[in-house]
Amino acid sequence: MAAANSSNAEKKVVRVDISSDTVCPWCFVGKKNLDKAIAASNEKYNFQLRWHPFQLDSNAPKEGIDKKEYYIRKFGSRSEQMAARMSEVFRNVGLEYSMSGLTGNTLDSHRLIYFAGQQGLEKQHAFVEELCLGYFTQGKYIGDQKFLLECAAKVGVEGAEDFLKNPNNGLKEVEDELRTYSSNIGGVPYYVINGNHKLSGAQPPEVFLRAFEVATS
Repeated sequence: MAAANSSNAEKKVVRVDISSDTVCPWCFVGKKNLDKAIAASNEKYNFQLRWHPFQLDSNAPKEGIDKKEYYIRKFGSRSEQMAARMSEVFRNVGLEYSMSGLTGNTLDSHRLIYFAGQQGLEKQHAFVEELCLGYFTQGKYIGDQKFLLECAAKVGVEGAEDFLKNPNNGLKEVEDELRTYSSNIGGVPYYVINGNHKLSGAQPPEVFLRAFEVATS
């Protein structure tokens, strides 16, 4: 046991601050690739992952809007081509991309991600996974509090219902993080590794592995 503890203590720490939005498909692809890189280097590093909010459209309706209709409004004739490309990208990480269901405002999801993080970073990471699986592959609506609470229950976030019920809970913290982490970046996903090594976009696992080495050398 002492040897295991000693070996664990020798591992270098890799802190990854991730800015993302829960309706950004590239953010989920980036997460899957980051998870692969972590699995491949777990014996070498101790990881601390923290998720931070970003809003691609802070004016998106809270009541939700049909995904296909929203993308047609936003991207016009390119929307179909973009959906086909996303389907292909998702297949490459072993997932089926779905354009069914609603999209809309992500503020409640970010409040609950913050709340999950208060109960542990691993729990927060698992919660983000459940949100993304539901929204991107099962046609669940990211603004539906019932869906958010189902995801929270799956990963053991305690007190989620009471927290979410009050629209002011977590609001200041999310707004502070939007200012601190999101105001100077142009898009997501965006990663800051050990406070100074920065990456943007859904990078492949090997890019993350190189970044871990650079950030710890």
